[in-house]
Amino acid sequence: MDETHQPIPEPRQPLIRRTLSEWRTLALLGGPILIAQLAQMANGVIDTVMAGHASAEDLAAVGIGGSLWVPLFLLFMGVLGALQPIISGYRGSRELHKVMPTTWQGLYIAAVAAVLMIILLLNVRPVLNALRLDTETARISQGYLDAFVWGVPALLLMAALRGLTDGLGHTRVIMMFSLLSTLLNLPLNYIFIYGKLGIPAMGGIGCGWATSLSNGIAAIGLLFYLNRSAAYRSFNLMAEWVRPDPAAIADILRLGIPIGFTIFVEVSLFSAIALFLAPLGPVVVAGHQIALNVVSLLFMLPLSIGMALTLRVSFLIGARAPETARLLSRSTLILAAAVALVFALALFVWSETIARLYTGDPAVQGVSVSLLLYAAVFQIADVIQVTCISALRGYKDTRIPMMIMLFSFWALGMPLGYVLTFTDWLVPAMGAAGFWVGLTSGLVSASILLGARLFLFTSASSRK
Repeated sequence: MDETHQPIPEPRQPLIRRTLSEWRTLALLGGPILIAQLAQMANGVIDTVMAGHASAEDLAAVGIGGSLWVPLFLLFMGVLGALQPIISGYRGSRELHKVMPTTWQGLYIAAVAAVLMIILLLNVRPVLNALRLDTETARISQGYLDAFVWGVPALLLMAALRGLTDGLGHTRVIMMFSLLSTLLNLPLNYIFIYGKLGIPAMGGIGCGWATSLSNGIAAIGLLFYLNRSAAYRSFNLMAEWVRPDPAAIADILRLGIPIGFTIFVEVSLFSAIALFLAPLGPVVVAGHQIALNVVSLLFMLPLSIGMALTLRVSFLIGARAPETARLLSRSTLILAAAVALVFALALFVWSETIARLYTGDPAVQGVSVSLLLYAAVFQIADVIQVTCISALRGYKDTRIPMMIMLFSFWALGMPLGYVLTFTDWLVPAMGAAGFWVGLTSGLVSASILLGARLFLFTSASSRK
């Protein structure tokens, strides 16, 4: 394999030149990751907009269905995310003979995860009943998930194979097939939702079929590419089949389960907050959703930098370049903080303009503007914590960071947010802003603790 995307560092270079060179490598790795992340977000936007034009019930059903499958997928995707630093480390240490056996163990994990995810999604009726949905919305939600599950194996297959492609530094591969999935999703939604080409109109249920089909085609295309591309000729996926290895699978799960659980902790927190805010009325909920959507969109850039940082740090550790790994980990914190400050300034200056882009309702605009000001501070802490935790994943340190996130979010951020939102115990009840203050406090805690962990870890690693 060439060293285009993951060059071997040159320690004799001046410090500034080495830092800029590493940042350039991050950009080459992270740019395609960013595009892939945005393509995946675009799928959700496409589903929401097109289902909304069918009926309000279809829109609500697709939203509810998504809120059920997305956390599960992110949990399993996080577990499979252990493959990236493992394989990247093998590439750095030039132990390429270990790449395909590890990939196959990841595929076995993906197969079991797909079975579990399908079983759970086919048995969500008690959850739908607990939500007290009207009969039509519940019917469409269940129909949407019944169709969606056919694409779950393809979705998790791509997540596992991403460990191979990203781990080898070829982040453009998943970018291409994520874009393919998005481009297919738009016309397929049109056909299945509204009933075209002789297919009956399915409404929101059609979204599930369109997503399954687009994921399936993208997964087949990825398999075809990996078996025919010159870059992967030495990694013959089918010819290098290996049996399940319980010890190797356990090693992947030992690293991956904390990653998956950490992601699930974050996602479940935001879902819980949305439920807690419901009694405050639709105006407050809508304003909160706007602020959350804006922050989520801005978060895609630092998240992509973080994912690239995980790949690069694990490569450098495998290549026995701990000093460069330490330099990169610490200098990327400066880069990420600079990005966060720019975003914070933008939110302070253009909060009203941003709110008007989302809604024409003055009341919702007022709530969202006030929350965007809190969001400006929130995303600074969020960017710092994701950079620290991404670097630690590159060092294959995931268990302690998981505990830090669990403490910061559920033991500190959520209780504080609830108290500030609904009670007068500390200050007069703040409404939705209270949860944003609580979340920010939790993220500040996570940033400090993860930052301390990273500095101690990198110092110890460089002394070895």
